[in-house]
Amino acid sequence: MKLSVIVITKNEAAHIVECLASVSFADEFIVVDSGSSDNTVELARGMGATVEQTADWPGFGPQKNRALALAEGEWVLSIDADERVTPELAQEIRRVIEAGDKDAYEIPRLSEFCGRFIRHSGWWPDPVLRLFRRGAGRFTDAAVHEKVVPLTTWRTGRLKAHFIHYSYPDLDALIAKSNRYSSDAAAMMHARGKRASIFSALGHGFWTFVRIYLIRRGFLDGRQGVVLAVTAAAGSFSRYAKLMFLGDQDKRR
Repeated sequence: MKLSVIVITKNEAAHIVECLASVSFADEFIVVDSGSSDNTVELARGMGATVEQTADWPGFGPQKNRALALAEGEWVLSIDADERVTPELAQEIRRVIEAGDKDAYEIPRLSEFCGRFIRHSGWWPDPVLRLFRRGAGRFTDAAVHEKVVPLTTWRTGRLKAHFIHYSYPDLDALIAKSNRYSSDAAAMMHARGKRASIFSALGHGFWTFVRIYLIRRGFLDGRQGVVLAVTAAAGSFSRYAKLMFLGDQDKRR
């Protein structure tokens, strides 16, 4: 069974070599790059990847579908540049695609933040559906928080081994990503006709902190858990505050 690995990138020179090295057992590597200014493209090609460069950025879902369209394997593994496939996961992937019992698999993901692997705060086991038969599924067209959806009836399973996810090297990276995601999410909600007020923004922010730090036991993740809960709460507040101001712009038109 031929396996294609797909990756979307932009300025991932710090990650792309180790990422592709971790999936060296695959038959094909497809990288779709959206205008890297570093040497991501050269490094990916040096690892044997087929690289497609795009001039625009349509969002995570559409960009991953571009990569999916280039894959030729019977199976597809979608991996982010900051993720790694462990030897145990590689062995399990080879075994399940050879068996062919299912059409798609969720894979747990263990994420590291500022020197600590996060096992609470809603970050673990964080199953993501990333391994599937080509033609059986595709990514949603969401700009953020995209996911794989079936194109037909399919059988799904969950692997036991996990990805390693080097999500944020420092707090600046977390805050920057939270800001980008809140803007994209607000735009998506606004396009769907949703509106917000300052009270809903405050309420969502407060509830996010409670959910992550108390309900999902973020307090067990030490000081990193505090930072994650506060940052997530701020991101939730920002998302609805931005949605509120988008609504204000409509009223002024």
